[in-house]
Formats: sequence, structure tokens, C-alpha cells
Amino acid sequence: MTEPSGPSQPSSPQASPTSPPPRGDSPSFVKLAMRNMVRKGRQSLVHFGLTALGLSGFLMLIAWLGRPQPPGG
Repeated sequence: MTEPSGPSQPSSPQASPTSPPPRGDSPSFVKLAMRNMVRKGRQSLVHFGLTALGLSGFLMLIAWLGRPQPPGG
């Protein structure tokens, strides 16, 4: 298949690596979150572990409370 060529297509297939971000000089939220996670690595991992344990515990509790009851038991 061929790519359509039109006035909206740039002449070069790749953008130059030195082009500024489209929203100005402020870094994106993803970059800020990654930088924060690197800086506070242990705290982030502890919070992630506690969240994972809490969520899996909650799901197991819901599964246990909603388990099917055999008839006559």
C-alpha cells in the first residue's frame, strides 16, 4: 500500500530531534512522575506493594463472601 501524499504531510518522514515540545518548556506529567519515582524509589515501591496487597486482599474477601453455597450445606 502507498501512503497518501497531501499538503498536511511533512516533507521529511521524521521530526528533527532538536525540535521543542509542542506545549512549551514545561515537562509532561509522565516525565515528572518517572523522575519522582526514581528520586523516591524505595517509598514508591513500598506504596506500590501495599496497594497491590490491599487490592488483592479486597478481591479475595469479595470472592470469599460471594462464593456459591452448595445446596443443603
